Amino acid sequence: MFENLSERLERSFKNLKGEARITELNVAETLKDVRRALLDADVNYDVAKTFTERVKEEALGQQVLTAVRPSEMMVKIVHDELTKLMGSEAVGLNLSQQPTVILMSGLQGSGKTTFSGKLANYLKKEHKKKPLLVAGDVYRPAAIEQLKVLGNTLKTPVYSEEGNKNPVAIAKHAIAYANENGFDTIIVDTAGRLAVDEEMMNEIAAIKEAISPSEILFVVDAMTGQDAVNTAKEFNDRLNFDGVVLTKLDGDTRGGAALSIRSVVNKPIKFVGTGEKVDALTVFHPSRMADRILGMGDIVSLVERAQQQIDDEEAKRLEQRIAKNQFDFNDFHKQIRQIKKMGNLKDLIAMIPGVGKMMKDIDISDDAFKSIEAIIDSMTPEERSHPGVLNGSRRLRIAKGSGTSIEEVNRLIKQFDQARKMMKQVQSMGMRGAMKRKPKRR
Repeated sequence: MFENLSERLERSFKNLKGEARITELNVAETLKDVRRALLDADVNYDVAKTFTERVKEEALGQQVLTAVRPSEMMVKIVHDELTKLMGSEAVGLNLSQQPTVILMSGLQGSGKTTFSGKLANYLKKEHKKKPLLVAGDVYRPAAIEQLKVLGNTLKTPVYSEEGNKNPVAIAKHAIAYANENGFDTIIVDTAGRLAVDEEMMNEIAAIKEAISPSEILFVVDAMTGQDAVNTAKEFNDRLNFDGVVLTKLDGDTRGGAALSIRSVVNKPIKFVGTGEKVDALTVFHPSRMADRILGMGDIVSLVERAQQQIDDEEAKRLEQRIAKNQFDFNDFHKQIRQIKKMGNLKDLIAMIPGVGKMMKDIDISDDAFKSIEAIIDSMTPEERSHPGVLNGSRRLRIAKGSGTSIEEVNRLIKQFDQARKMMKQVQSMGMRGAMKRKPKRR
């Protein structure tokens, strides 16, 4: 995501390296490259033009401190303007109405049904809500079935009416059902529709009129680029939606939609989808996205993702096992599963400041842990709990059972031993530090 734009912007700032100060002449050349980079990323032309004009105005009005290089000052200005362009602050959902009714809109294939499930999962975990999913896409039986599968996975009820082809009636009945059964949030999935399809646009307008939603979200595939922005404008003119959801932002997208959509429709981006899994949903933070676009990583989001997956009790248990030198392959396997739940591996690495840039040309597959898991799964319970028993004959059996080589098994065991020693050292250093800080008795 944004890799090409990040590289282009970095090259643009190099024009100012070696310059003693920012002048109209040297900043003009830099901003010409910045504008080209934005246009190549499929950013709306008017948005790119206005953006570079604001950056120029801000740059020429700056008194560059002697301790700050012009190129560094330009990076800061561009960062601040990118943040403003995307909305400055994160904007949450309006959950004050009881029950809260959230209506989905967007094109077919934009990811509305998947997002509906992800949103239900997010609201249960983060806001302790009791959501009801509503299958309102009456034209695509697969969408109803998909929502039911998601609901089953999330242990979230799905309201549907077999044989009823009237989505307005279904939505109204669903709200009555929710009120009778104590649901505090209703997420209404609808059929995908083209903005030029007058009949379908009238239908979703009728759904809006009938259920008076607290939130109308426009779900758009970020990979459609500038077309996404044009479509958003058409939908907003008809529905006056409350926010945008960008799906598939983990794919090979140029990022134009994320940078343009806020300016064109004057509505906030509220969420971004970063994968197919039900927890691959992130609240959109403009400042953090600007960090990532400029290659600064996003360590805050990385920590938040980790916190979502790591149970406090499990963390304490693991800390105790490390302290007693009892960390084994069972613990190691659990850690791998938690990392995989956090999302796309390359996307996670890109969040680490400086590391993403170094790894950009390296292909990191989500199957990177596959052989490691196969090796651990081929161990007996005793071998996983007591790695010290892994002699030559056991290692050979594990290699055959996991479809790997004896070299791969040996390498994993060596890396595991090194990791265990390092964790023990870190643990003991932390204990020594705590002892040093302990106040003396008087």
